[in-house]
This record gives sequence, structure tokens and C-alpha cells, in this order.
Amino acid sequence: MSSPDPQVRATRNPSTPLTGRGPVVAVTGAASGVGELLTRRLVASDDIGRVIAIDERRGDVPEAHWHVLDVRDPAIAEKFRGADVVVHLALDLDLETDAAARTAYNVRGTQTVLTAAAAAGVHRVVLCTSAMVYGALSDNDVPLSEDAELRATAEATGVGDLLEIERLGRRAPRAHPGLNVTVARPAVLVGGTDTALTRYFESPRLLVVAGSRPTWQFCHVEDLVSALEYAALEKVDGEFAVGCDGWLEQEEIEELSGIRRMELPSAVALGAAARLHRIGLTPSPAGDLAYTMHPWVVSVGRLHDAGWRPQWTNEEVLAALLEEVQGRHTVAGRRLGRKDATAAAGAAGATVALLGTAALVRRARKRRGL
Repeated sequence: MSSPDPQVRATRNPSTPLTGRGPVVAVTGAASGVGELLTRRLVASDDIGRVIAIDERRGDVPEAHWHVLDVRDPAIAEKFRGADVVVHLALDLDLETDAAARTAYNVRGTQTVLTAAAAAGVHRVVLCTSAMVYGALSDNDVPLSEDAELRATAEATGVGDLLEIERLGRRAPRAHPGLNVTVARPAVLVGGTDTALTRYFESPRLLVVAGSRPTWQFCHVEDLVSALEYAALEKVDGEFAVGCDGWLEQEEIEELSGIRRMELPSAVALGAAARLHRIGLTPSPAGDLAYTMHPWVVSVGRLHDAGWRPQWTNEEVLAALLEEVQGRHTVAGRRLGRKDATAAAGAAGATVALLGTAALVRRARKRRGL
């Protein structure tokens, strides 16, 4: 997953052995991001017997039992020996990573983890994707049922990888009888993350596509970590969404944030986004815009039924996000200096928006000496 700043700290005394009666849980991607936060939470829990931490480098959680290797290495099966549950969080969703390399890592890594877990006798694997897999469409129910059809396409950053990960998760129990696969689908994740959706709030104006109906549901990383602990403890099963209760309309977002909108016709917004991405000036493809145009909020009923409740509200997460991105300047998913961002804020129409695109092209060519 992305790399949030560590906020959840272990409280267990390092000299206390992890020999509780609870399950032995292995966490991949344990040295950073959500994986580190979950590892810290699990070693501090009296409900967990032992924590096996796996990553390409050793993390700063001494209470866990560490193995340093790539999750695509078949030798990981031996590291899973004795684990009851594997929580797979070694994903690359970085906006700046080469798309083909990112997909190769995410898909091969998930394939290897699922196969290795089955070979090691693990009975449950927890995967973490995103509520983005439902797709952002104008005719979506608000909220979507957790059983709703997955209608996303591979046009947005990383969503194709997440859909393939979910497909692998559905197929694994058929290929490996006795293996249970649970999938967590967080809403817009906030808390040290860097995604196309968090960068939306780094813009001097909030881009709104004319005629669209944006709705926003957030998930603070601390709530995701607590939900993953529920899954590791087998308190929730199947596919479940994670997020704040309810949602915010675009007008509420603008009122709470104090950021004014810049409204553009759909053809202009999508065309400019596609052109900028095609020539390599922005990391976000045009498909990312759909998630700021159409609703994709989800019910979190399964976690509620299990007794879980979010500790953060949408309003609180938005405030935390705005504080976190303060001082950053992004237009069309590309981070700019303050001077560039101020100029881009005036792009209120089609002609100016396209001129802004041309300016970025000229600036990039100048840097490259073309």
C-alpha cells in the first residue's frame, strides 16, 4: 500500500514474548505504510499470538519476527509456516511508478502469496484493495451495497491491478480447498497517503466537471488498520468495505475546505487530462477523473454487523487531509511550484485550460532541451 506516516504505536513491552493464545499472523509489506501500522497494532494486541513480519527490508517493530525477502520469491512459503493468517499489504500503488512494472509486482506478488500461503497450511489470507473496484458511475446507488457488481475498468491508476488481485482472490479457494480469502475495500484512504484522490485537494481550485454528481467518503488509515485486525481475528469474512459512515456532497466539501471550484465541460476536462497524461506531464490518466465526478460511496454494513465502528468521521478525515497537504500545489495530478499553481488557479475556461496544457508542454520541452 501507500506509505502513511506511522501513527499507531505498540504498547507491549519489547521483552515480553509474543506467545498468546490467539492466531499467528503474517504481514507482508510490514516495514512501511499500512503494513507497518498493522504490525505495530498486532504486536500490541493481547488477542494475537505472534506476528511474522515480511518485507524487503527489516522494519522498526522489534516485537515482530522478521523475514527479509521479496514477496514474489517462492521461498516465502517457508516463512509462512506456522501462520494461521496472512495479511497481504505488499502492494505498489505509487503514482510515479512505471505502470507495467507496478502491475508485474502487484499481480505476481499476490499470486505468489496466495500459492505460498496454501502450501504452508495457512487457512486465511486477507487482501486489501479499494472501494474503487466498484467503479465510479453516474447510475451507482448511494450508497452501494458491498455485494454490488464490480464495474470498474482499468482506466484509473492502479485499478486494473486491484481488479486482478480480486480475481486471484476469488479463484484461490477453488484452486486451494481450505484456503479462505477475505478482501478489505477502503474508501478514499487518508493518513500519509499520496494518491490521485488525495492530490485533488492539493489544487488551488477543486475541479468539478459540469453536470457531474461527486460524493465523497473517506477512510482514515487508523480505521483501515483496525478493520484489518478484525479480519485477521476472523471477526469479519468475505468482501467488506471500510470507511466513515455516510458521505459528503461536493458542496459540503467546498464549504468545509474553503476551496472554490473550477467547473469545466466534460469534454474539456477529460480531453486535457488525457493529453497531459499521454505526453507524460501528469501521472494521472483521464480515468482518475471519474472518481471525482460520479458517486462510489459504499455501505460498511459487514463491519458494523461484526461490532466495528469507525473512529473518524468524514468531516474529521477531510480536515486531517487538508492539514496534511497544506503547502502542496497540484494541478491535474502534477505537483507544481507555488508560482505555477497560482497561475493555474485562474484557468476557468476551456481556452485557458488548454493554454495551460500547452504551457506545461513547452516547459517540459525546455527542460529536456528540445
